[in-house]
Amino acid sequence: MKTTLKNNKECLRTCIGCRQVKDKRELVRLVHTHKETVEIDLTGKKQGRGVYLCPDESCWSRSLKKGRLEHAARVKLGDDNRQSLLFYSKGFLKK
Repeated sequence: MKTTLKNNKECLRTCIGCRQVKDKRELVRLVHTHKETVEIDLTGKKQGRGVYLCPDESCWSRSLKKGRLEHAARVKLGDDNRQSLLFYSKGFLKK
């Protein structure tokens, strides 16, 4: 008889904007893709280097302005990529 064990530990991640440790499901995942861009990963399953941000506009603007996102994702953001992420943060996140 095969038994499966469930791991009841929380998956904790650190927001790169405010440096708070939170449950993975409370954060928004961004992925550095093979196309050298950063995309929002709502499923959490895209391939690439993942970084996490709170769903809060202040964390997004702080990480984009101070270069934290570029450093954590190990990518140089283009202007169009940066603008699309700022647009997402202003339109869909908490203020």
